[in-house]
Amino acid sequence: MRFNLGVFVTAVTLSSLTLQADEHSLTIKELGGKPATLQTQQANNRFAETLNFEDVRAFENNNVGLVAEFDQATGDIIRNSFSFIDLQSAAKAPSTVNPSLWRQAVLNQEAKGLYEVIPDQIYQIRGTDLASLSFIRGKSGWIVYDVLTTREAAAQSLKFFFANVPKGGDLPIVAMLYSHSHADHFGGARAIEDAFPDVKVYGSKNITKETVDENVLAGNAMSRRAAYQYGATLGRHEQGIVDAALSKGISSGEITYVKPDYELNHKGEIENLTIDGLEMVFLDASGTEAPSEMVTYIPSLKALWTGEVTYQGMHNIYTLRGAKVRDSLKWSKKINQMISLWGGEVETLFASHSAPIWSNEEIVDYLRMQRDAYGFTHNQTLRLANNGYVLQDLGDKIYEVMPENIQRSWHTNGYHGTYSHNARAVYNMYLGYFDMNPANLNPLPVKQEAAKFVDYMGGARAILKRAKKDFARGEYRFAATALDKLVQVQPGNLNARSLLADAYEQMGYQSEGAGWRNIYLTGAQELRTGKVSPGAPKSASADVLSEMGPDMLLDYIAVQVDSLKAQHVPFSMNIVIEKDTYFVEMSNGNLSNIQVERANPSAEATITLDQDGFSRILLGQVRLATLIESKEATLEGDETVLQKLVSTLVAFDAGFEVVPFNDEPVDADLYK
Repeated sequence: MRFNLGVFVTAVTLSSLTLQADEHSLTIKELGGKPATLQTQQANNRFAETLNFEDVRAFENNNVGLVAEFDQATGDIIRNSFSFIDLQSAAKAPSTVNPSLWRQAVLNQEAKGLYEVIPDQIYQIRGTDLASLSFIRGKSGWIVYDVLTTREAAAQSLKFFFANVPKGGDLPIVAMLYSHSHADHFGGARAIEDAFPDVKVYGSKNITKETVDENVLAGNAMSRRAAYQYGATLGRHEQGIVDAALSKGISSGEITYVKPDYELNHKGEIENLTIDGLEMVFLDASGTEAPSEMVTYIPSLKALWTGEVTYQGMHNIYTLRGAKVRDSLKWSKKINQMISLWGGEVETLFASHSAPIWSNEEIVDYLRMQRDAYGFTHNQTLRLANNGYVLQDLGDKIYEVMPENIQRSWHTNGYHGTYSHNARAVYNMYLGYFDMNPANLNPLPVKQEAAKFVDYMGGARAILKRAKKDFARGEYRFAATALDKLVQVQPGNLNARSLLADAYEQMGYQSEGAGWRNIYLTGAQELRTGKVSPGAPKSASADVLSEMGPDMLLDYIAVQVDSLKAQHVPFSMNIVIEKDTYFVEMSNGNLSNIQVERANPSAEATITLDQDGFSRILLGQVRLATLIESKEATLEGDETVLQKLVSTLVAFDAGFEVVPFNDEPVDADLYK
């Protein structure tokens, strides 16, 4: 007997699930743009005057310990596609790039091979992926830390390491550690396990749950937004992408996941563990840069691994693609805890991104500055909020109260997370989006508000006339605000589209943050071409998605239900997957589920299948109807229950409108 059970495939197709890869794009085409205006050139020149180009310490640290540089035999390396960036241009940014962001781009471009961190003890491969792959010498072999984004990048890096490491090239990898739950730190795991099947795997607390959970329910929206933040359609050149803040970018290939044999810190905030004869101290840092995260201290080497809690820049307290706000106060306190625990003796600091730091004094100074940057953002945002400053004001105000030491320090600059959007994130975490101004309590929907705005300003011609004057003066921010209102109302107004795109582009050229630059430039591109950017990278990895539990799947199905349709088709059913039983009920237009000890006898139907069958359905490898036909699954009771559920589901639009769409292009020749 056949049933229409496509819901169990439709709801969890791989294309709808997004995994974090620390927020960077996989596919980039060669596309162009317009030159910088005189006003942008002047703004960038003024900004350059505030920067401390005499401080080249990060470049000096980056060059320490180079054992072997990538060559043609290494294969495709991300940095190769940024050949227009060279070391000599660090203080000579193109007119189309913020000088601080350009300096970061040059610094990251210098990561180019195998580096010795501590002689014969710790090595890093830097430059094959977004993160660095670290190798720590144990008693009988190597311990690898954070194994990159893809199987391909990890395999490539592994081969390069064993071909070039001065000693220990004949030793196996005996342990693999994940510092946190973002894909560029575990995605290459399968390549390590393939090469060394006996490797033991360790992960941060609750990493498997957090890895699967973090970006599922809002995955489609996050994916579309991420296409903007990471510039999925922008070219690698001076008018497009120049850097990914944490490194040059992310590798392409298959994201994989090997479930840890042991998750750390379940026994306490600090856990001491000996791995392959090497004593390691693990500090739980979950809730800082990731919902599952830890840092590690190796007492015998006086070496501190900070994961992604620190890097050469300010990180995201709120990531623009969309995610839960991170706790900047906890972030600051965790760095302070590192100083308290190990600041008196640490001699080497190494991490997932950026070059290591050596010498106790320099490390402690670095940690204090990082600590104070996150603490400053948290504390001063709330000080300002407690004095009446609202969310919209804080993006500018936070820079006005920034201490000179933080402003002058390169490694606290906002390449990944700007102080502007991070301050607003702190406000939102504590006080929410509403600023208590009654005018903002119940605003009109976007397009209705835009129509009234255009009418109040005297119509399209009046707006265009004023916007052109503002643009000519380099006053792009409000010109963009006004023009966006006009384009919302008149998406076919090509003059407005063109000028709005030009304004976005110039703001992108002035942005210190890589994400800001990409969002502005992608907005300009879509206004000009009318094309929809592709979605952000999604995992097609069975390794990762097979860890998704039934409750998460059912929650995800629930957000696809059209409540107006569902209110007319109430039902209930049991879903039994080996030892786990879930009672699922559609009522009042809402689909709910709860795990129960035994099947509910009042349910209208019961579906039973094993974990393997469930995983295959989850991965899109088989339909439930096929399993029922082969007697690998059963359905008892009302056969129409699943048909009712299917009838209520909607498909998400992966390319929904961000800037107003229009069929007729503007300046599309810029991208040929």
